[in-house]
Amino acid sequence: MSNEQEAMALARLANEGRRYWASASGQAVWRAERACIGPLCERWFGPHALELGFAPVLTDMCPVHHSIRWAPTEALVESPSTLVCPPDALPLPDGCLNLVVVHHLLEVLPNPHHVLQEAARVTADEGHLVLFGWSPFGIAGWSRLWPERRRYFPGKGRWRSPARLRDWLTFVDFETQRVDYCGFRLPGGLARNAVLETVGRRHNLPLSDGYMIHARRRSQLAQPRRGKMSFAPSLPGSALGGATRIGRQSDKKVTEGE
Repeated sequence: MSNEQEAMALARLANEGRRYWASASGQAVWRAERACIGPLCERWFGPHALELGFAPVLTDMCPVHHSIRWAPTEALVESPSTLVCPPDALPLPDGCLNLVVVHHLLEVLPNPHHVLQEAARVTADEGHLVLFGWSPFGIAGWSRLWPERRRYFPGKGRWRSPARLRDWLTFVDFETQRVDYCGFRLPGGLARNAVLETVGRRHNLPLSDGYMIHARRRSQLAQPRRGKMSFAPSLPGSALGGATRIGRQSDKKVTEGE
């Protein structure tokens, strides 16, 4: 498949994902996940952050000076500070971001290992890497027993447990700090039941629609010094003209393995 075909396929997936997150069901899950990351995110400071996903921004409450969005094509850009590129080839130097959020992408992309490796690469040594995934053990996970449910977002793709992603994080030299489950509901209902959400979050039951993994780079005896990128405080809309890559593009390629 050519790069143009891959971009078109990713754009179709992004449009489908955005339709879901704009629906009542998607909005209910998004609010639950925002409530999950909020108390942590409010304590995370730094100059730069990046969100990779199709949903509205989750981390606007974070005290981060420069928040970058991502889009697979220029036509899908919604804000001036947007990175337009494949999610597994970020044109950023190593360790330049204090917060990286990967929101429900690892289930649906054809190369999830590479996407996670890129997210880990650009996360600073003292930074935070946050993964959101669909739980295979909740109501939504059980509903995927019907093949029809796997044809549409969010049921499509391959859902993985937090334990599986914890192994992936170990491979990229990150350590899981915590796993939080969010988006609890009754069969046929939406994830906005306050009582269920309170009880489920309090006991951190693995019966929700989604989960959040917070990870940080493993401490080492000698940390290599990583190059840093200096971003402009903000970019006006005309600077993108629809969109372009932010900052200087690094020509360095990273050799990655499954």
